[in-house]
Amino acid sequence: MHACRNCRMILNDEKICPKCQGTDITEKYSGEIIILNVEKSEIAKIAEINAPGKFAIKVR
Repeated sequence: MHACRNCRMILNDEKICPKCQGTDITEKYSGEIIILNVEKSEIAKIAEINAPGKFAIKVR
């Protein structure tokens, strides 16, 4: 699994991030957040995530 350095979305085997179209992908990340409902999620607001999906907490 990889994570996009721009938006922190966790990807399976994609070479381009489907959320931000970024190509800066890394295998070095820690922690995962799964956001289902962006509007009701306090964690999404704190982490500045504006789309549902699986995101890394920290990307290196």
